[in-house]
Amino acid sequence: MKASQFFISTLKEAPADAEVVSHKLMMRAGMIKKLGAGIYTLMPMGLRVVKKVESIVREEMNRAGAVELTMPVIQPAELWQETGRFDKMGPELLRIRDRHSNDFVVQPTSEEVVTDIARQEIRSYKQLPKNFYQIQTKFRDERRPRFGLMRGREFIMKDAYSFDRDQAAAKASYQVMAAAYRRIFDRFGLRYRAVAADSGAIGGDLSEEFQVIAATGEDAIVYCPGSDYAANMEKAEALAPAGPRPAATQPMVKTPTPGKSTCADVAELLGLSLAQTVKSLVLATDTLGEKGEIVKTQVWLLLLRGDHDMNEVKVNKLPGLAAFRFASVPEIVDHFGCEPGYLGPLNLKKPVKLVVDREVAVLGDWVCGANEADYHLTGVNWGRDLPEPDAVADLRNVVAGDASPDGQGALAIERGIEVGHVFYLGTKYSQAMKATFLDQNGKPQFMEMGCYGIGITRLPAAAIEQNHDERGIIWPDALAPFTVVICPINAERSPEVKATAERLYAELLAAGVDVLLDDRGERPGAMFADWELIGVPHRINVGDRALKEGNVEYQHRRDAAASAVPVADIVVRLLAKLKA
Repeated sequence: MKASQFFISTLKEAPADAEVVSHKLMMRAGMIKKLGAGIYTLMPMGLRVVKKVESIVREEMNRAGAVELTMPVIQPAELWQETGRFDKMGPELLRIRDRHSNDFVVQPTSEEVVTDIARQEIRSYKQLPKNFYQIQTKFRDERRPRFGLMRGREFIMKDAYSFDRDQAAAKASYQVMAAAYRRIFDRFGLRYRAVAADSGAIGGDLSEEFQVIAATGEDAIVYCPGSDYAANMEKAEALAPAGPRPAATQPMVKTPTPGKSTCADVAELLGLSLAQTVKSLVLATDTLGEKGEIVKTQVWLLLLRGDHDMNEVKVNKLPGLAAFRFASVPEIVDHFGCEPGYLGPLNLKKPVKLVVDREVAVLGDWVCGANEADYHLTGVNWGRDLPEPDAVADLRNVVAGDASPDGQGALAIERGIEVGHVFYLGTKYSQAMKATFLDQNGKPQFMEMGCYGIGITRLPAAAIEQNHDERGIIWPDALAPFTVVICPINAERSPEVKATAERLYAELLAAGVDVLLDDRGERPGAMFADWELIGVPHRINVGDRALKEGNVEYQHRRDAAASAVPVADIVVRLLAKLKA
């Protein structure tokens, strides 16, 4: 490709609404243009990157035995109503109606449609296993679309769905896909971790996320440096503390804490460690009647150490708390006789269900609210001052230094950007949609399913977050819009420069290299700045001064300066670099 035939549109400054590095650089490099909130046009330069991603994903999916199809973006609501997700997915699911008032959805994912295909087409165990995949546009109506392609509303995703005869076969298909994902991300040349994950709204009980490591990542990745253990924050278990609960050494005292409504403020006032304080979180669950009305509300009190944060995913999995909400102030006052800030488990007005984090269950001489404004209780102990809790559970986010669940050392935490996710679904969708096959005995069985996604348009943004500097993007070879750019300097004044650049361009094209010749006639500084911003990894500068010595200049995007290479050797050396 020659630059004069392509479309290059770079900006000196990013738009004011671009927040993260990838959003700024993709806008400045002319890769995307905003059309609406969370909706972007892929410009030619950005589309080339996306097509590189798609090509690698498609090759590895085909290699793993998956079969490509394309499912509609607009899907009948009836399918989603069969699984209950038409209502459960909430406002992120974009619902529309046609001229006949029929309900449809704009697909955020396609479990329902692919299960409908399977229940119509797969009749016998002899047709299994099967794995269908697509690379297709998706839409999720994010409340706060932001960060460009990182959290847009419209995006491209590769989603695959496996169907098997039993659980063992389904888990084997899962492992095939997990291995394919590792090959995919290895080929992208990115630093990533595969971490154990919670399955969320998709469902299932075996799940891994593929996280690109980046300081700006939204997700916290928990791992053990001394082992292979890795999990996302929602999944990482906080182990119960070793050793028995210490004996009480202090009397329980009602202590004035005027204006100190947070654990941090109370700890500072009393000269205590924050780990000695206990925070009270009040939740509620509602029982609904036949018409959807609330017929009963149960209030829950969760106790965590003052220096720990509640993990909502873990709490949501506890018996009775699957549909919890945070209690309202009137509900809190009704049960505790006090507004938030001074709450605790003693002297309640009405009973609540008490669930205590593992750390709090073995804490002695702790501090909590007295259920009276401007007062806390110090020296509180289980057994002496209040009965044992209704339940003890892992309620919190782990922190760096916690013991690893595999017993191989202490946990560390780094940031990551989720770009892929694999799930074992079991029969969640096949049962709901009655997708069965006849087994070897001629009896109907529900198909066992798996689900596997990669964020095709999110991945380039994640790659940029990991690979950039003050000059712009630094693409890995596999993702770059062009692998090599040839920059002739003052070619309009030097026939030798122009001829050499054209010859190198032709040789690299013939060798199958994705090369661009910048024939725009730009000044060297402007030309180099463009390609450093765009992030092409390999650059050959062709100029009169170097040619007089039989050389051209080669510079990798990460190099601080260009180095002289004989003209006769540059193609061979570059091909060796690309092969390596």
